[in-house]
Amino acid sequence: MKRKKRWWKIVGGILIILVLIDIGAGFFFYKLAIERNTKDFLTGNADLEVSAEAMNEFTKGDWREWVSNQSFEYWEQQAFDGNTLQGYFLEAEEPTDKTVVFAHGYLGRATDMALFGQYYYEELGYNMFTADSRGHGLSEGDYIGFGWHDRLDYVGWIDRIIEELGEDAEIILHGVSMGAATVLMTAGEELPDNVKLVVADSPYSSVHELFEYQLDRMFHLPSFPIIPTIGMVTNLMAGYDLKEASALEQVKKAEIPILYIHGGNDTFVPTAMTKELYENTQTDSEMLIVPGANHGESIVLDREGYIAAMNQFFDQYLE
Repeated sequence: MKRKKRWWKIVGGILIILVLIDIGAGFFFYKLAIERNTKDFLTGNADLEVSAEAMNEFTKGDWREWVSNQSFEYWEQQAFDGNTLQGYFLEAEEPTDKTVVFAHGYLGRATDMALFGQYYYEELGYNMFTADSRGHGLSEGDYIGFGWHDRLDYVGWIDRIIEELGEDAEIILHGVSMGAATVLMTAGEELPDNVKLVVADSPYSSVHELFEYQLDRMFHLPSFPIIPTIGMVTNLMAGYDLKEASALEQVKKAEIPILYIHGGNDTFVPTAMTKELYENTQTDSEMLIVPGANHGESIVLDREGYIAAMNQFFDQYLE
């Protein structure tokens, strides 16, 4: 009898230790990936290595000088949780009802989207709006929303654009990586008819699936029980759960056309996620897979094909 009690004490002690380790892992990965801080863990990540051509364009492209020479209006928005968010609006050289609204990627900032915005502004003649997502740039927030709370922020920015430009405003949403998931999540909300279509470049299907994938690929750890614990910590600290932050569920509700673009060699956000999103989209949609392109490289490695796909989509779905 005493031996049995001792055995149960040992088992109980081991279980308590495992639970404490799991809770510690949940807080560790929350701090690592979601809390606003420096993300050194991505340095040297092979999945984020891009071609020399893409790196040169990202770091030294003409778009960098172009965006620094533009006179953006600074817009502010008070988010639902009290954070002050920063946006930037650039009026087209000729009056137009069309505005492209950009959402940048993880750890990026609003000006990164000038890589795409220069074409919209100079060649298409659109107004351009871009914002620092919560937890990024000049926007407040002590956590990264991975698109979920950001979707509500973007509904607010859309309302502001219509308020400023009038009821005839036509809006395109264009996002990359986390920004692509953001605009897809936004598309699943009840939006005004002014929002005409979405361009989603390299999106993930859900934060839960992305974290499962990265936990295995980067840390060689099982999803259970760590992912559920990260979800609970995120809910406690940031107010959302990893499973509810789903672009996949949102595109099932979307009522506007969506153009999906993804690199065929993307190993950071697997190409299969865009294919899954495309297959579950209930509205009109198209998909461009750029062979050989890694994460976010498509606009550089096949700029002609990228722009042609955009223009064909716009010709079909914009008035």
